[in-house]
Amino acid sequence: MMLNAIYWDVDPVMFHLGAFGVRWYSVGFLLAFTLGYFIIRWMFRKEKVKEDYLDSLLVYVFLAVLVGARLGHCLFYEPDYFLTSAHGVEIFWPFHDGTFTGYQGLASHGAALGILLALWLYWRKYGLNPWWLLDRLVVVVALGGAFIRLGNLFNSEIYGTETSLPWGFIFAREGETVPKHPTGLYEATSYLLIFAVSLWYYIRKQGQFKTGAIFGWWLVALFGARLMVEFVKNDQVGFEAGMPLNMGQLLSLPFILGGLTIAWLSCREKLPQGAFPHGEKHIFNNDSKSKKKR
Repeated sequence: MMLNAIYWDVDPVMFHLGAFGVRWYSVGFLLAFTLGYFIIRWMFRKEKVKEDYLDSLLVYVFLAVLVGARLGHCLFYEPDYFLTSAHGVEIFWPFHDGTFTGYQGLASHGAALGILLALWLYWRKYGLNPWWLLDRLVVVVALGGAFIRLGNLFNSEIYGTETSLPWGFIFAREGETVPKHPTGLYEATSYLLIFAVSLWYYIRKQGQFKTGAIFGWWLVALFGARLMVEFVKNDQVGFEAGMPLNMGQLLSLPFILGGLTIAWLSCREKLPQGAFPHGEKHIFNNDSKSKKKR
């Protein structure tokens, strides 16, 4: 082991249940959703929004993350492979030639787009202000992102270029013999900091702030961090070689610009305020009499 590097040879499987191995990555993914659920529930209770809305929201977001992240990887990074008759089924079928491979390839930008689409559909059905909701949801999304990136680290995947810095990792399971930037750790640390600052701001303001204030600057901070880390990250696919900005950076730029725009709109109070700017939709009680009494 080199004195100025960390020798990384951690088993990506946390424990086994018979022949089935439970990976650190999977545990982190589930833990992110579990903690996120309880934090959002605390926010709903604090602001006296019925938890019935949260139960349905969880389904929307969970499916949006899975479908969006998978489609994002297949369409942004490997369209030549997945958009063919021979491999198209592998987008959502985790088997190849009769062997279970799992979903090898998820893109955070796709997950972000999936969440935005899901919240639009959610707003159309339930009437909950999507801007208000995004201010609260992104707080836990940052925490979830940190767990996912730590999962990448335990998988010894998506790491960076060679480095002489003392915290470089030698990813032995990938056959590496020289230290590389642990970019998963860089991103996880950045996302944890963004989570802490966002939650601190929410608590400090007691949930009373201009709509879009957290969401706008969150986009700038999170995708700005992603943009910077990509400079020391290995290319994920072959076509990125020689590009001045890789695919991850190109996809981050619209989110950063969007975040600046939302922050400006928030400052000018151009976004709908409150959880129900047009009045609450009483859709969870099928008893028409009880609706009239409210």
